[in-house]
Amino acid sequence: MEKKTILWKAVCAVVVVALAVLLLSGLLNNHDVRYHKDALTRDELTHTKVEAPDTLAYDGTISADSWRETFPYIAASMDDNAKNDEIVSYLEQDPYLVNIYEGYGFAKDYGSARGHAYTLEDVHNTERPHATANCLTCKTPNFAKLVQDKGVEVYTYDFDEVWNQIHDMGEAVSCYTCHGNSAGNDGELRVTHTYVNKALGGNVQTIDPATLSCGQCHIEYYFTPADKETMMPYSSVDTMTPEAILEYYDTMVLPDGTVGFADWTQESTGAKMLKAQHPEMETYLQGKHAMDLNCADCHMEIKLAEDGTVYHSHELVSPLDSPAILESCVRCHGDENMTQKVHRIQDQITARETEIGNRLSAFKDALAEANQSGALSEEKLDEVRTVYRHAQWFFDYCYVENAEGAHNSQLANHCLDLAEQKIAEGMALLGK
Repeated sequence: MEKKTILWKAVCAVVVVALAVLLLSGLLNNHDVRYHKDALTRDELTHTKVEAPDTLAYDGTISADSWRETFPYIAASMDDNAKNDEIVSYLEQDPYLVNIYEGYGFAKDYGSARGHAYTLEDVHNTERPHATANCLTCKTPNFAKLVQDKGVEVYTYDFDEVWNQIHDMGEAVSCYTCHGNSAGNDGELRVTHTYVNKALGGNVQTIDPATLSCGQCHIEYYFTPADKETMMPYSSVDTMTPEAILEYYDTMVLPDGTVGFADWTQESTGAKMLKAQHPEMETYLQGKHAMDLNCADCHMEIKLAEDGTVYHSHELVSPLDSPAILESCVRCHGDENMTQKVHRIQDQITARETEIGNRLSAFKDALAEANQSGALSEEKLDEVRTVYRHAQWFFDYCYVENAEGAHNSQLANHCLDLAEQKIAEGMALLGK
C-alpha cells in the first residue's frame, strides 16, 4: 500500500512538472503565458516594428488617435490618465505660500497637476498670467513641433493665438512628445524639445532615454532673458544639484550687463527672487534609484493582455498604486513594507516643509519691515535679500518636487536643512 502511495505521488509530480513546462513554453491556448506572475520585468518586454500611420495632423505630427489601431492597449492606457480630474489648491493647503510668492503669478493660482490628459486645458485656465506662448512648452507636442519648424522666435508668440490653434487641431501631451512620429517602434525614444540638446550637448547620452523622455519636461527650467526660450540651467548630471543651479542663476550675465537672473523682484522686500519648477529629473538623478532604474520602471507598469501581448502601460501612476511595481521593489528593499516606508518619508518631508515654510514667511515679513523702515543701509539690506533669495530657493526646490521626498529623501532633507540655515542667518542679520 505504501509503495502504491509513493508511486502515485511520483506520477502526480511528473504531471505537475510537465504541465509547468507546457505553461512556461506558452503552448496552451496559443497564448504566451510565461508572464503570468506577480511582476513583469523589462527583460520580458519586446518591441514591435510596424509601419507608421500615414495620417498626419495639421503640423506633420502623428496623433495618439492615429496610432490607436496599431497600439490599442497603449492607447487605452493613455486614456486612463483622464481618471484624475481633481485639482488641489496648494495656496489653500499651505497659506504661507501666498506670502512668500507675493508679487508672482503663483501667489494667485497654484494647483496640483491632473496629468497629461489635462495639460492644455489647465495651462489655459490658470489665473497666472500668460506673457507669451512659452507657457505651452511642455503642455503639447504641437508646440514642440512648432519650435522645431520655426525656431526660438515661437516662444514669444501670443499665447492665446497659439493655444487656440493647438486646442482646435492638436492635442495635449501625447505619443509625439516622447517618441516623435515613430511612437515607440522598436522601443525608440526621442528628445523632441530642442532646449534639451542645447543645454546638455553630448551629455544627453549619459542619461537613460526612458528617464530623459520624461525629464525633458519634469525639470527645473527658466526662460532666457534675451528671447524667452525655455532653457535648462545646467550642462550635465553633475551640475544638476540645487547648489550648482543656484550658482548658475546667481552668476548669469544678463543682456544689459548686470549679473544675476531673477524670475521677479518682490516689491515689499526688494529681493530678486527665483521660482523653482518641479525638478523631478534632477532630484532623481542625484539619488540612489538612478543607479539601476528609470522613470518607466516606477511609473509605467508592464502589463499582460488577455491575448498575450506584453506592453508598457501609459497610465502614469504612483508606485504605491501598482502592486506589480511595488513587487519589483523587493529586489533592493527585501520584504520591507514599501507603502509604509514611502508614506513615512513623505509625511516627514511634508511636516518639515510646513514648519520651514512658515518660518520663511516670517523671515520675509521681517525683511519687508526692515526694507520699509529705512533702519538698515541699502548694502545691509542687499546682504539680507541675498540670504532670503537663497533660503527661498532651497525651500522651493524641495516643495515643488512632486515626489515629496520619495525620489530622493536625502536631497529633500538637505534642501530643507539649507533653507533652515539661511533663515536663521537672515534673521540674525536683521537682529531677530
